[in-house]
Amino acid sequence: MGQRYDHLSIEERCEIARLRAAGTSIQKIAAALDRPPSTVSREIRRNRGQQGDYKATYAQQQSRARRWTGSKLERNAALLREVLGRLRQGWSPELVAGRLTRDNGTGVISHETIYRFIYAQIARTKNYDWRHYLPRGKSKRGYRGRKGGSPALLMAHRRPISERPEDVKDRRTPGHWEADLMLFKRYNHILLILHERHSRLLLAVRMHSKAAVPMAHTMAQTLAPLPSAWRQTVTFDNGTEFAHHYDLHSLKIQTFFCDPYAPWQKGGIENGIGRMRRFLPRKTDLASLSDQYLLRVFGMANNTPRKCLDFKTPSEVFWENVLHFKCESTSPPSRGRHQYRPIISQCHSREAGNPASFNPRNGNRP
Repeated sequence: MGQRYDHLSIEERCEIARLRAAGTSIQKIAAALDRPPSTVSREIRRNRGQQGDYKATYAQQQSRARRWTGSKLERNAALLREVLGRLRQGWSPELVAGRLTRDNGTGVISHETIYRFIYAQIARTKNYDWRHYLPRGKSKRGYRGRKGGSPALLMAHRRPISERPEDVKDRRTPGHWEADLMLFKRYNHILLILHERHSRLLLAVRMHSKAAVPMAHTMAQTLAPLPSAWRQTVTFDNGTEFAHHYDLHSLKIQTFFCDPYAPWQKGGIENGIGRMRRFLPRKTDLASLSDQYLLRVFGMANNTPRKCLDFKTPSEVFWENVLHFKCESTSPPSRGRHQYRPIISQCHSREAGNPASFNPRNGNRP
């Protein structure tokens, strides 16, 4: 085995500076540090100041600066363009790193390198638009306190999640859904979101109120055209907007509710809504957005690779491995302002939802 070499520590450099100031010879300094004399001589020659004196702090700074060659993304312009391009599409750094590894057959870059690069740009330039490259748009790393949830309310025919079949947990069986609302700042600006646990597919329906009856009717209309194997259960939180959940029982769909203060029990849809907040923040004026725009945004989400799917996309799983037929809109054409149409990406299209116009520097959205 070859000999292992260690860099001088700041403590050793302090000792060199002290003994050097006292007039100690290089041989005696080396003996005191248990280092070769050539190591001490080279350290003094390379890291002394302009006046010829040796300072420990200056030597430490010089040593670090000499070893630093810049971020991998700063050294590779082509890789930087590819990484930032995929981040603009809403991919997380982990997805970017994983997909590059899958496409190239070997590790190209780690997600931690991407995170450090983004936060380094914020720290150096003080331009907080760089945070828009990240899925959650956080300008600082760290944990944020968890907010409390809504209390459970008494509902007719309510069944707790503990009664849900065990095979739902492993996500291997299709047809198990989670439902929640995506709310916005303006009153009655609402999207009903449905999340399929097996493929992680997201469906969205524009709603005009949180009333329980139209909510249940819309979910039934959205899920009814699917094969029976793809509409087995739906899991809700304890909001009153889902009080008429039992209307889904006519479609042989079982309904279950999370425990009080436990929204994490339907974590798939919580994660999905969190991802969509990057492009549909709470301050969005939903009335100003067309169905085509929403189709594009949710199409982008359904065509983004997921680590939990071995870096396949929800559309690929939903289309290639399960349904084997073209997935299009599942409701009849609009007949008026109160007709609800599900916003569903075409699962076979890999080009859907490519927000090329999104630029984190100016805050543009797709």
